[in-house]
Amino acid sequence: MNEPSTAHGEAYEPILQGLWEYVRAGQEEILLSPYLPASCAFFIHVLLSTPFLALDALGSVSQRVRSWRIAAGSGPRPSLREWVDCFWRVLYRYLTAVLPTTAVFQTLRSPTLPELAPSCWQLFVEVVACFLLFDTLFFMWHFSLHRVPWLYRNVHQLHHQHHTPFALAAQDSSSAELLSLLLLALSSAWVLGCHPLSEAFFHLINSWLAVEDHCGYNLPWSLHRLLPCLGGAPHHQAHHRFHSGNYAPYFTHWDHLFGTYRSSGLS
Repeated sequence: MNEPSTAHGEAYEPILQGLWEYVRAGQEEILLSPYLPASCAFFIHVLLSTPFLALDALGSVSQRVRSWRIAAGSGPRPSLREWVDCFWRVLYRYLTAVLPTTAVFQTLRSPTLPELAPSCWQLFVEVVACFLLFDTLFFMWHFSLHRVPWLYRNVHQLHHQHHTPFALAAQDSSSAELLSLLLLALSSAWVLGCHPLSEAFFHLINSWLAVEDHCGYNLPWSLHRLLPCLGGAPHHQAHHRFHSGNYAPYFTHWDHLFGTYRSSGLS
């Protein structure tokens, strides 16, 4: 008996198919809600930031945790009050700008839910392609935000209030910047025609990398230690310290190619 195939003619994966059927079962109305992307982006960001709040607390009693902090050019660890204030600022901007605007985008996009899951290979290729496209678009937009004075003052300057970034502050930006970055992520998956499951994995990993980039820790298990093509938290903290260079969010190839790479001074 022939196995069902995906739209790309590849045999489906039983594990992914089971996962996809579990996700779809009775949940199509929620999965197709225009409010889902922004809602998930906010709650996943807060959830992924929480372990770093715990690390900040542990740092007061653990020398090992303090040794992971990126100290160059930084001040003291953010206080609990700073975390709480940051939470309310991000929530307000999501509710007043990001949620309604992305809902309109999703309505115009009219996503559908295919019956079959992608193959493992299709999922891998689509997620990697999304990251490469998003990284490219982010680099161009971020470079423009720093090189065009009006854009910097009115869109990006608010994010640079944090000379020493912390995990939750990855989304402590103006409404316009928050919205632009979420639309870049959604558009990357849309342009590439990704399967919804691939898109979900992309957004989840994207949220984690954004949090890790801003966490202020050079952790032994960070992804940039496993994949040299990634800059990680040291790379992005150098950007906040110098207010220039290291414009790409994750990979370093565009900064090397355009001469905007700045060394973090950390191995």
